[in-house]
Amino acid sequence: MFSKGYELEDLFLKAGFHLEPDQLEKFGLYLREIVRWNRVHNLVGETSERDIVLRHFVDSLYLVRCIEDLGVDWRGKTLADVGSGAGFPGVPLKIYLRDIKVTLIESVAKRCSFLEFLKTKIDEDYRVICERAERVEERFYITVARALGKFERIAPLLENLSERYVFVMKGSKLEEAWTEKLGYRVYRIAGTDSFILWKEVSPPSR
Repeated sequence: MFSKGYELEDLFLKAGFHLEPDQLEKFGLYLREIVRWNRVHNLVGETSERDIVLRHFVDSLYLVRCIEDLGVDWRGKTLADVGSGAGFPGVPLKIYLRDIKVTLIESVAKRCSFLEFLKTKIDEDYRVICERAERVEERFYITVARALGKFERIAPLLENLSERYVFVMKGSKLEEAWTEKLGYRVYRIAGTDSFILWKEVSPPSR
């Protein structure tokens, strides 16, 4: 475990994210529980704390930069993290943004158990739906997904759950069909070779 809080904080600061003391504490608890649960339940592939922080916590927050650069009004709005896994990007977004109503959609029971336990541990009020996303009938202002699978398969699913915006966090390989045929736009994450695909599925009401 990181011996001092500033070591965890430094990884966020280097990526341009300032954390308040309570947020830093929550991310520290989150990290501790992932490491502990990972020994039995294999929640994430990474085993080093530094990799977990950078590849999951910090990476999730790049979505904040995208949303704010696009001028999306997220305050008080609903956001669904589809295929949340160990809570990425939904839980880091909730910790960092605070005033956003987050729902985590996850179909694997052991991951749902972790997310429900974590909710109490870090004192956050996100919601967990332990169900396949195809069976969820609710709609959300924003839907997001990260490392969920083949884009052509998940894009319609995310759009069906969305009232306004869809964001999909991808790696470094961009296929022309995603923008030309499916109508997604590309947001390049500064300082990395990664990008976020996004789409406004419904125009604002007049």
